[in-house]
Amino acid sequence: MNELALFNSLFSGNDTGFPFPDVYRVQTCGVPKVDVREDKDAYLLDMDLPGRTDKDIDINLKDGVLTIASTTEKKAEHNEKDSGKAQWLIRERSCSSFSRRFSLPDDVDADAVSASFKDGVLSVRLPRSKTANTEKKIAITAA
Repeated sequence: MNELALFNSLFSGNDTGFPFPDVYRVQTCGVPKVDVREDKDAYLLDMDLPGRTDKDIDINLKDGVLTIASTTEKKAEHNEKDSGKAQWLIRERSCSSFSRRFSLPDDVDADAVSASFKDGVLSVRLPRSKTANTEKKIAITAA
């Protein structure tokens, strides 16, 4: 047996008797990591999405909730010509769908939200509304 196969079975719960959880599968099938920061003009969200393209990602904004999702499943690479020659030793890249939702602050200008994708990183810019931050004196009328 190959050393890589032994190492993989130690962590994947393959009939080895070891009580380890399937840590690698949990990490590879989990939700993508996100950084959110703010400046005076906007909230900025960066999400790591390695191995995806902009066409694999759906972004929706409805009722103050930003949803970023991908239902693209990475299919097993299978070559019928080589199927009798090769055996998987480690296989961690098969699951990749996700959905994340973010409740947005009231000062986000929904009409000006933009997104870009470069080098496996999705960047979403959520501009702040100029009118939401203004202070206004409310006049009281006597009844």
